[in-house]
Amino acid sequence: MAEQAFVGIDLGASGGRVLVGLFDGERLRLDEAHRFGNGPTNVAGSLQWDLLALWNEIQAGLRRTAVKYKQQIRSVGVDTWGVDFGLLGRGDTLLGNPTHYRDRRTEGMPERAFRYASREEIFAATGLQFMPFNTLFQLLAMRESNSPLLDVAERLLLMPDLFHWLLSGVKTNEITNATTTQCFNPQTGQWANELLGKCGISTSLFGELVPAGTDIGLLRPDVAEATGLARVRVVLPGTHDTASAVMAVPAQSDQKEPWAYLSSGTWALLGVEIDRPIINDRCRELNFTNEGGVGGTIRLLKNITGLWLVQECRRVWSQAGNDLSWEELTRRAAESPALVSFVDPDDPSFAAPTDMPAAIRDFCRRTGQAVPESEGAVVRTAIESIALRSRQVLGWAEELSGQRLKTLHIVGGGTQNRQLCQATADACGVRVVAGPVEATAIGNVMMQAVAAGAVGSIAESRQIVARSFEVEAYLPRDADRWQEAFARFAPLTRR
Repeated sequence: MAEQAFVGIDLGASGGRVLVGLFDGERLRLDEAHRFGNGPTNVAGSLQWDLLALWNEIQAGLRRTAVKYKQQIRSVGVDTWGVDFGLLGRGDTLLGNPTHYRDRRTEGMPERAFRYASREEIFAATGLQFMPFNTLFQLLAMRESNSPLLDVAERLLLMPDLFHWLLSGVKTNEITNATTTQCFNPQTGQWANELLGKCGISTSLFGELVPAGTDIGLLRPDVAEATGLARVRVVLPGTHDTASAVMAVPAQSDQKEPWAYLSSGTWALLGVEIDRPIINDRCRELNFTNEGGVGGTIRLLKNITGLWLVQECRRVWSQAGNDLSWEELTRRAAESPALVSFVDPDDPSFAAPTDMPAAIRDFCRRTGQAVPESEGAVVRTAIESIALRSRQVLGWAEELSGQRLKTLHIVGGGTQNRQLCQATADACGVRVVAGPVEATAIGNVMMQAVAAGAVGSIAESRQIVARSFEVEAYLPRDADRWQEAFARFAPLTRR
C-alpha cells in the first residue's frame, strides 16, 4: 500500500504544530512540517488568542506539507484545548479576538452562576467538573459585563470549530470539544438548552453537533490556492486535544484488564474510557467530569495541574538569569532528598502566580512542612506532588467506575520526564506504560485515517499505534514509603 498522508494541526498551550501522519497500511510515522508559538496576547488588560497570527502560521505549515507530500495528502484536521470560542455575526463576520481561558474575567463566576441554577442543577444537566473558565462561565461573564458582542452574535464556534470554518467555510460544533463547555448534556447528547435558558444565554448561538470523523468538505478555494493543496478534505478529528490523545493510547484489543489514561503535559488529565456518563452526587463531590471521547465513548476524568508547576519555576529562574536546562533540573531534583514536602498541585495559589518557586515554598511554610530551598528540592516537591495527586485521582476513578485499574497509560509530552513517570508508578502502585509522546497528533491523524477507510476502526488504530511507536514500562517501587507519603499528602488537598 502506498503511503497516505493525513495532516494534523495541533495547537497546544505554548506552541502549535503542523504534522503529517504517513500511513503505509501497517505502521504510522510522523513528520513535523512546521512549529510556531501559541501563547495568550495581552490586549488592553485582556488575554486573547492571536487568531490571525495562528491562521497565518497554519497556512504556512500547509504550504510546507504541499511541497513535500502534495499528491499523498488526503485530509487535514485541527485539535486544541476545550472551552475557548469565537463568535460570528451577520454575514459570518468574526466578532473580535477570542478570549483566552487564562483571562481573569471568569474569577468567581461559578458562584455567581448559582444564582441562576444551583450547583446540583448544573451538574445534573452537564455532568461536568466545575472550572471557572468553562464556556458557560465565560458566556456569563460576557453577559454580566453587558458585552455588545452578545447582542450581535449569531453563532458560537469553539476554537477548533473556528479553524475548521476558516479551512472549509463550514460551521460545525464537534462533540468532543462541545462536551467541555458545561453547555452540553451528555445524557441526551444535545446542548443543555434548559440550563442555558435559565442562565439567560441564547441557545441560537449553538449549532449542529457532529461526531469526530466527520468529513465536512474540501478546503476553501482560496485556502487551496494559497497553500497549494487541491482536492484535500477537511475531516474533524477528536477536536479536543485530550480526546485525540486518548485515541492514541496503545492499548491492545486483547488487553482484558481495565486501564486508565493520563494525558500528561502542562495539564494532566486522568481518567477512564466508559460507555455512558456517570452523573451522581459522588461524581459531583469529587468534581469529576464526563467528556466526550471518539467513537461515542465517555471520558470520565479529572483535571490535575501537571508540569505547569515545573515549567513556571523554570521560567522564573530563567528570567532571573539562572537558565537551567530540563536535564539539569531533573538531575538536581534526583539528587535532592525524596518525599520530604508536598503541595496540592490544584491549590488556587498555583493557578497563575508571578513567582512559582515562591508559591511552592509559601504553601509548604503555611502547612507546617519543611521548606524546599534549592531548585532541585523545589522541582522534586512538585514532581512528587503531581504523582501523589495522580494516585488520589486514580483511586477516585476506580471508585466511580467500579473497576480495579492495574495499568496506567501515560501519553503526551510528560512521558519525556522519566522521573515523573517513575514517581507516578511508585505513587499509584500500578504498572505505568509511557508513550507515545506525540499522542495528540497521532490520535488526530488516525481519526482521519479511520474516516478515510484506510484504518478499519478505533481499536485497530490503537494496535497500529502500539507497533509504530516506542513505549516504556515502569513498575512500582518502595510501596511502604509511598504509602506513608500519601498519608501525609492527602490532608493537604481539596477535592
